[in-house]
Amino acid sequence: MVLIDLNRRDRKDSLLRFLTREGQGLFHGQRCRAKKYPWSFGNLLFAAVGSLLIAAIAHADTSPWLLVDTAARSLSVIQDGVIREQFNNIAYGSGGVADVRLRGERKTPRGEFRIAWVNEKSPFRLFFGFDYPNIDYSKKALQSGRIDWDTYVDILLASARQRVPPQDTILGGHIGIHGLGRANPDIHQEFNWTEGCIALTNEQIERLSHWVRIGTRVVIH
Repeated sequence: MVLIDLNRRDRKDSLLRFLTREGQGLFHGQRCRAKKYPWSFGNLLFAAVGSLLIAAIAHADTSPWLLVDTAARSLSVIQDGVIREQFNNIAYGSGGVADVRLRGERKTPRGEFRIAWVNEKSPFRLFFGFDYPNIDYSKKALQSGRIDWDTYVDILLASARQRVPPQDTILGGHIGIHGLGRANPDIHQEFNWTEGCIALTNEQIERLSHWVRIGTRVVIH
């Protein structure tokens, strides 16, 4: 058992070293310089442990999941290693695909996400919102200097509490899968036109809705 003396003056560094060692490098040895969270040790520990538990549960899930192949412009529904349904001629961000995208770049984020919310009254027919930016994505953004520690902790705590992450950071938000609504289907067939989302036809998004629920895993590459 690892004991941490939180009464010591250096308890901040002690806890961060512990989380770095036990939390699979979650903090990568960074010092907590955030003004918003100068002594939020309980929150940080709760977030780290909660996030690891969520990841373990997700790993054991055998529900259908979605694979978005941007090169092939396809979205596949996969369950038990079998493609149950596939949607072709999808569209994604007009700015391409990126490991770390910023607000306004019109790029689709590459990575693994979960469906976190659903808008059945979307002007795009249906909207399945991602838990973007999630922990893995924000960790890359933090390491590359795209976001600060305050923003990272906000996202970390939202994930641990199973809430939708902040949608107003420099990384942008409101990323998900949606239909066309009244958008031009001809443009959809020829171009990647979205601001970063994955777009299907109205008929495709209706069919996809039978497979998707809150928590459905989505992998984009």
